[in-house]
This record gives sequence, structure tokens and C-alpha cells, in this order.
Amino acid sequence: MCWTGRMMLGTFMILLVLVHAAAACEFGPFPYRATGIVCRMTKPAALLLNRETAQVIQAAFRNAKFPNITGERSMRLLGRVAYGLTNIQVNDLSIERSEVELKEDSTIHISIKNVTALFKGTLTYGYAGAWFLQLFHSVDFEIESSIDLQLNIKLMCQKDQVVPDASDCYLTFHKLTLHLQGDKQPGWLKQLFTDFISFTLKLVLKREVCKEINAVAQMLTNFILDLAANFVRDKDIIVDISLASDPVIKASYIESHHKGLVLYKNSSSTLSDSVFSPSLLTESRMLYFWLSEHSLSSLASAAFLDGRLVLNLRGKKLQELFEMEDTEVQRKAVQMVFQGTSYNDSVAKVWSLSQPQMSLQPEGTVVRSLVAMEISILLAGEEPLVALYMEKEIMVTIQATYAEKKLILQPVDSSIEIKVFKCIADPSGKDPSIQSFLQNLILVAGIPEVTSSIGSALTSLMNSKGLDLFDIINPEIITRKGYVIVQLDFGFPSHLLLNFLEKNL
Repeated sequence: MCWTGRMMLGTFMILLVLVHAAAACEFGPFPYRATGIVCRMTKPAALLLNRETAQVIQAAFRNAKFPNITGERSMRLLGRVAYGLTNIQVNDLSIERSEVELKEDSTIHISIKNVTALFKGTLTYGYAGAWFLQLFHSVDFEIESSIDLQLNIKLMCQKDQVVPDASDCYLTFHKLTLHLQGDKQPGWLKQLFTDFISFTLKLVLKREVCKEINAVAQMLTNFILDLAANFVRDKDIIVDISLASDPVIKASYIESHHKGLVLYKNSSSTLSDSVFSPSLLTESRMLYFWLSEHSLSSLASAAFLDGRLVLNLRGKKLQELFEMEDTEVQRKAVQMVFQGTSYNDSVAKVWSLSQPQMSLQPEGTVVRSLVAMEISILLAGEEPLVALYMEKEIMVTIQATYAEKKLILQPVDSSIEIKVFKCIADPSGKDPSIQSFLQNLILVAGIPEVTSSIGSALTSLMNSKGLDLFDIINPEIITRKGYVIVQLDFGFPSHLLLNFLEKNL
């Protein structure tokens, strides 16, 4: 399950941007057949993430670079009057509310209501003659504004990735009031320049604010794609999360479909018979991840090829494993196996000899593998003495849960068949006390210890990618024949977005 957490964070952030692409990708007539991972975000999650939209909009306003505005107009008696607005900046920005609506025409409609902003700068004006332009006076100005912002956004595919285009952007002005030198009373000068610049200023504000919103979306998406790429990569193991089909927008959810192929060094898995169907996911939770058996099995195979399915136990851990019960039979067997050597001078190694075979069933994830166990006694100044070596065919059914920011793997059913047995204390392999003890040891303590260690390792791996930064609420991991569904509610860590905006804008 290690890649579940990585996909989670990357998808949260991607869906936060709510983006649109300039061109579609080619997927063929049966795109679901190549789908290994699916993410569905329902309307409640979209409403939650929409709260963060205000921060993006505020950052866009504050970061917009407004050009100087110049103009000239003929006035009766005064002749031609020229003006220029320079050093335009935004102060005292606030947003009353933001609303989001998912449209059946594959559009996300975001409405930002009553954006109030105070623009400040310098107004320079004068009279233009036929052969020269003389600007003889400058005053500071303030512009009070009240604006509604409308964004119509589509989710599509470009180069097998979701990319942003927030250019479908409209500003509606309810108020645009000019004050000169802090004077709030109307006067002929104020009225003159308000009439001159109002229309031009609206065009400039719309152009620059919408351009900056698009730029921030581009920046966020590049950051998100880099973050997502890191989430699905660990050294030589990479999960391909490029799109397998165009994203889907319904009135109640947004859904994206990803290839989920596992790349390891120069080899790649293939998938052409996915069992995914949109009907497999419901809409009662905020976020869903659908993962194919192929993707998870390929991850296990890559972990095996990369030499990661190895566990070493010594000292206290080894003692806890072999002293699971205090009986005369147990004490005798331990004494024979370890030949009186302390646990601190011994080491147990457990590793997989073959690629694990995984099968997702309603009861859980069924794993079959040929596993070796070796106990070595460390003698001072001598080569380690192999006191016990055995190979066993193991089949174990594992149920996965996630609680208190930890992935918990719990074996619920298991069986073993010993294929090879070598023990110094039992050369014939027929001592019933040792055979019974080791059989019980593997089933009762060995398999739970291995699955617990794998769960801890995967938790550390996911947290190193940032999963623990999220507030994950009542997560459920549900296995079915051929796939697993992770469904949850969540809280978004606003400080992540704030930190990014502060560092990059």
C-alpha cells in the first residue's frame, strides 16, 4: 500500500488547482482497459478545497504587475488633456465568499464574490500642445473597487498529464471610485479623470489579474507535478501516473484515470485488461482511490527485484520472537537451536526467494511466496555459524487499515509448507520438539512480525513523502476480487499552500 499515500497527496494538490488543458490526448476506443489507478473527488471535497481558492486569488491580485496607464483626450476650453497612472499597487484585499459548481458539460465553475481591493499609485496630468507635451502636476491616488470574479475551468489531458489554463476569466466591477490625494469629496479634477480612465483601468485590471491567476495556476501545477513525481518514485521504483483517459467531471464528482504501471530500471509492467468501471465507486465519501491488482502486484515484484523484501532481527527483537511463550518445550527448542548463545550474539534473517504472487479478494490481500529463514550465531574471530536454515512456501491473507497516521497490515489467515530444513541441533529434521516449535513460531509470531515490519517501513516511506501532514478522517481500505478501494474524508493543510505561495510569489 505504500503508493496509496503518495498518490493521495499528489492528487489532493492537483485537484486543488482545478485546471484545463489546451489539447486532448489520444487514448483509443477502450481507455479503461489500461487503467491501473483511479482518483475520484466528490462534491464535498471540491467545496472544501474551494476554501483554498481564496488564497490563490489573493496571491494573484497582490502579485499582478500593473503597467503604467496613459491616455489623452480633448476637452472643451482646456484643449487636450494627457494623463498617466504609475506605480499601481494593490492594498487591503479581501474576499467575501467563493463558490464552486461542477457542470455536466465537463466544466468547473468558480465564482468569487465581492473582491474588495484598494489600488494605490500616482496620477500625473497636464495639457498637450500640438508640438509638445507638458505634464506639470502629480498627485497620489486611491481607487476603491468591488469586483466579482468568474472562472470557468475544464479538466482535460495534454501530453498524458493534467495541465492548467485558467484564461476563461471574467471580472465584473460593481464599484470603481477614484480618490485624489486622499480627498474623498467629489471635485472637477476627480470627476474629469474618473471619466477618462475608468474604462481603460477596468480593461487593464481584468487583463493583468486574469493573467496572474493563470500564471499562479501554472506555477502551482508545475510544483504539484514535481511533488507527485516524487511521491510515486523511490530510487529505481517508479509508478507511471500519466493519464489513461480524459478526466471526467460530473455534477457530483471529478474523476481521473491513471496508467499505474510500475517502472523498474529498464523494465515496465503492462496492463490491458483492467476491471475498472465507474460504477465500482460511490459518492458517499470525499475521496476515493481505486488500485488494480496488477499495480500492487507489480510493486511487490519491483520491491523483490530491488532486494527490499529482507528482514534482519537480533537482540531484543529476536528474543521477543523466540520467547513468545514460556514452556518447557519452547525453552528446550531455543536452547538447542541457539546452542546456549545469547540473542545479542545471534541474528535471524528472513527474505523472499521468489517474486510474491498477490491476489486481491474480499477477504483481503492473499500473498504467496517462497521464503527463507536463516539463524546465524556470531562467534568472536570466526565466521558466522549457520545454526538453522529453512525454506518454506507461505500463503497469508492480509487485511490493511490506516489509523493514527500508521499503515497496519494484519494477517488473518496463513499456512506454511516447509520445503528445505537444515539445523545443526536436528540434522535429521525429525526432532518433534524442534519441528513443532518452529512451525508454531512461524505461524504465531514470525508472519505477524514480518507483516508488522513491512507496515512500519511503508508508513515511514509514506510519511517521508508528506502523508502525515494531512488530516485523514475515517479511512477505509476495501479489497475486492482484482482491486482495492481506499475511501476517506480529509482536512486540507492550508499551511502547505501558504508556504508555497510565500516562497514563490
